[in-house]
Amino acid sequence: MHPLSVYPVEKIISTFRIGADTFSYHPFGSGHINDTYLVEVNTSPSDKYLLQRINHQVFKDVEGLMQNMQLVTSHLRQKLSHGQDGHFTTVTLIPTLGGKWHHQDEKGNYWRMQTFIPNSISYDTVSSEHQAFQAGYAFGKFQLLLRDIPIENLKESIPDFHNMEYRFRNFASALEKDPVGRKASVKDEVHFALDRKQSMLDLYAHVKKQEVPLRITHNDTKFNNVLLDQDSQQAICVIDLDTVMPGVVWYDFGDSVRTIINTAEEDEATLDKIEVNLSLFDAFTRGYLQETSSLLTDLEVEQMAFSSHYMTFIMGLRFLTDYLEGDVYYKTKHLHHNLQRAKAQFNLVSKMEAQAEKMKDIVRQTHKRNINHLLPGK
Repeated sequence: MHPLSVYPVEKIISTFRIGADTFSYHPFGSGHINDTYLVEVNTSPSDKYLLQRINHQVFKDVEGLMQNMQLVTSHLRQKLSHGQDGHFTTVTLIPTLGGKWHHQDEKGNYWRMQTFIPNSISYDTVSSEHQAFQAGYAFGKFQLLLRDIPIENLKESIPDFHNMEYRFRNFASALEKDPVGRKASVKDEVHFALDRKQSMLDLYAHVKKQEVPLRITHNDTKFNNVLLDQDSQQAICVIDLDTVMPGVVWYDFGDSVRTIINTAEEDEATLDKIEVNLSLFDAFTRGYLQETSSLLTDLEVEQMAFSSHYMTFIMGLRFLTDYLEGDVYYKTKHLHHNLQRAKAQFNLVSKMEAQAEKMKDIVRQTHKRNINHLLPGK
């Protein structure tokens, strides 16, 4: 069934304050979780909006999620209006006719609308050091601008999102129950996951013991969540703010690296195509630390490179768990799509392990240069 026939999209659009009665719309984007439509006002083609169905099976507290999003976008607009960065921007939420930040339709689905950033483009994969640097700059700037929001003001939109203990519990449960009979076909992937269990739990222990600062983080920092200006290719906006909530910098840095330094797609079926591009890692690290070095503790810096392993591994584990459970979380394109994704992510972890010392040295040296530059007299 075509997506446009599933929901009364036109009726839903009319519940938001866009100041127009006539408009067109079509599906937009390639997200795993939400359904998105680009809305164009017929009488003013430059007026464009994004309508999104919020997946309330994933995001249980839609009210809290939208409060987070409104708080963060308002804070960013205020900061950016004071000239902190001339070309950087953020989305603006469009309220409903009733003054709420989301609309619930007759079938219980939740919807939100936001402005569309003009002359912008996003990419699923990085093709240049410039793009990698811009991604690092964008997520670093995002982190920097949000540093003074009280952490207690934000809700946890997905509890235990990057909690490795929680993810292993889910994995163990899926293995034990084996609801769709797939366990026997994934022995190699299970072995790979269990071999690395302790090292992954060791990193999470720093978070659990509160040995690193809790910050406001994006938590889903794929490269395609950065918008670039179509002409200059400079980063202009961070999008997909559903998962903005309290977290640690490792989550944002590590998940970005996962998608940026991979020479292949996230779900690449030909594993030989997957390699680690260290020049892209270096460029991303320079962009990110340019904005954040002044904020970071020694422990955050020391484990930052390994956070790339952590976030790549946790995605592989989640894909594998979903495969074992019968593909109940992620959208899939074919029967074994989640297994294909898991294999690709685990293969990338292996490639990172081979480059671990080089990656760690890049982070350490880049941070050191930044801190030296900040010292008086430098």
